[in-house]
Amino acid sequence: MTDTVLELRDVTFRRDGNQILDGIDLTVRAGEHWALLGPNGAGKSTVLGFCGALTFPTSGTVDVLGRRLGRVELQELRRHIGHVNPRHPVRSPLTVTEVVLTGITGTLERPMRWEPTSEQLARARELIHTVGLDERSQARWPTLSQGERGRSLIARALISEPRLLLLDEPTTGLDVAAREQLLETIDGLSHTAPDLASVLVTHHLEELPETTTHALLISHGRIVAVGPIAEAITTESVTRAFEHPIRVERADGRWSARAVRERAGLGG
Repeated sequence: MTDTVLELRDVTFRRDGNQILDGIDLTVRAGEHWALLGPNGAGKSTVLGFCGALTFPTSGTVDVLGRRLGRVELQELRRHIGHVNPRHPVRSPLTVTEVVLTGITGTLERPMRWEPTSEQLARARELIHTVGLDERSQARWPTLSQGERGRSLIARALISEPRLLLLDEPTTGLDVAAREQLLETIDGLSHTAPDLASVLVTHHLEELPETTTHALLISHGRIVAVGPIAEAITTESVTRAFEHPIRVERADGRWSARAVRERAGLGG
């Protein structure tokens, strides 16, 4: 059986007396690419916090890379998890190369007196090429488009050679062309890093990469559907999760969703 990268078992989470999650089960194996979907307030960010070893469950167990939260040194564990967050708060005018290299140090800024090795620099250049930013490698962060920032952050997440990649609404703020470029970059990971597992959070089916293999659909902190994507993402399950009649379709590997007029019913 393929190595298990992430396992949540009967996880609940309460904050200030409010139940945020209830009975969440999730198993992610090496090479699988999961989508985490649901309406606003469904609990997606909390689940992603477990995946990133940032949040502890109120009850149940969370095992990340074979190590149980609550029994492991977190900083060391987090070095093996890559994060892509479009709200990455870089404040200095770092170049693309410098931003990518901060993935090695796990910092927002380049640490004082730290210098990358020649091998680390070569790896950064390789990843910048992989995400299609060769000509922008010395461009500074404030001058980058949102799409270029997103691709830079993917390279940053990958430079530490993580086993698990977490993408938190990575296409936020992108126009259609930039979104498609970013999704192509994510799709390419199935070839350049075939054993990498990923979890991508989104509200929108249109933002799912073609290489997405599985999905977890949640609503009000509970699982609506989970499993291989073609089984989990259906007109029925999405309608239940978003509490609105929505027709789901898939064409050429990409998903779409649109509201169904009441007089038309849920057919199709």
